[in-house]
Amino acid sequence: MPVSPSMGSPYPWVRELKSEERGLYLIHLLLTCANHVASGSLENAEIALSQISHLASPDGDTMQRIAAYFAEALARRIVKAWPGIDKALNATQITVVSEQILVRKLFYDMFPFMKVAFVLTNQAIIEAMEGEKMVHVIDLHAAEPAQWIALLQAFSVRPEGPPHLRITGIHPQKGVLDQMAHKLIEEAEKLDIPFQFNPIVSKLENLDIEKLRVKTGEALAINSLLQLHSFLASDDELRKKSPSTLKNSNGINMQRVLQMNQSTLGELLEKDTANGYSPSPDSASSSPLSSTASVKMDCFLNSLWGLSPKLVVVTEQDSNHNGSTLMERLLEALYTYAALFDCLESTVSRTSMERLKVEKMLFGDEIKNIIACEGAARKERHEKLEKWIHRLDLAGFGNVSLSYYGMLQARRLLQGYGCDGYRMKEENGSVVICWQDRPLFSVSAWRCRK
Repeated sequence: MPVSPSMGSPYPWVRELKSEERGLYLIHLLLTCANHVASGSLENAEIALSQISHLASPDGDTMQRIAAYFAEALARRIVKAWPGIDKALNATQITVVSEQILVRKLFYDMFPFMKVAFVLTNQAIIEAMEGEKMVHVIDLHAAEPAQWIALLQAFSVRPEGPPHLRITGIHPQKGVLDQMAHKLIEEAEKLDIPFQFNPIVSKLENLDIEKLRVKTGEALAINSLLQLHSFLASDDELRKKSPSTLKNSNGINMQRVLQMNQSTLGELLEKDTANGYSPSPDSASSSPLSSTASVKMDCFLNSLWGLSPKLVVVTEQDSNHNGSTLMERLLEALYTYAALFDCLESTVSRTSMERLKVEKMLFGDEIKNIIACEGAARKERHEKLEKWIHRLDLAGFGNVSLSYYGMLQARRLLQGYGCDGYRMKEENGSVVICWQDRPLFSVSAWRCRK
């Protein structure tokens, strides 16, 4: 059904739609709006946004919540066409670092994804460092001490005795590193393990490799948790394409919409894309840099290779949000964030303030970055595991299969989480963590090929 050209409230019958029917109609409106934004038809985009605003809500059901954030992201993209207006609207915006840190902590607590990554990473480190007397771990984003407390505890019961452990933590906020240092030193003293913490206050993109102070005789492990994708941002200018539009933007059959009765947002999306919207055939693996070298990424990976680590563990969002067109990114992002919002809908009350904070300050900000930003400003360039395998292979790293014991521990953690929607599957020795059948995060391990 085409978007009504009339201003004000949408057709009265829209108000009477059931949750599933309303969800499908919101998806239709979002895709239609995005198509208008991509083609520069701002008047039609404004009409679609007006209709979405009558149906979407950040504290409603799953589709209402996600539609609110995608509509805001599309509106932001429109405003960015006028830099003066965009700058004025954001002039008084204050970023409260403590709030950002709190939201990351809430994400860690509400979802099992990072806990699974920690279990797999720690087990890979323990196995790689068997027999080593001096171990150095570099954490490229040291924000959560729980992972390294668990590693200290595991090393303390090692049959040959604990190694001398040094952890180098990198983070832009000194306070975060100070807190981590305090907790880890306290735990090491309790366990009587020789331990040092080396804090480096820096953004990863500005990191001085010399400050890592890797010493001869140390066995080195590097942990990258959701960090590598941001290095793709600076290379976007290498290839500029005009926005392409999707055909049949208004081709959805409303009679079919009214017959749908899906239980999750992911299912709604599957049904809606089957009715006229689909990503390009290769969108699951394509990105604007698929045949163009990523200079900054290559440089960073080469610098890591130059440290001769015994192990590198990479955890990344397993999604394709680095497509060259708005429509491609919007479709892929809808699938991903549909799954994440469904996770929360299944486990957390709709009225939870903690849930609202995670949805707005974490997922909402990521959605805005993926949809509204371009060039170096678009940092959230998530890509699929196959892309990271290709990049790391080219940089001189060989894949290390995660151990059966590590996977067994991770599966037990998921099974004990109290929600049966979480899945874990093995892909070429790496692990992909899913909600239902939707891949969301990947964990892979690597060693230097000489």
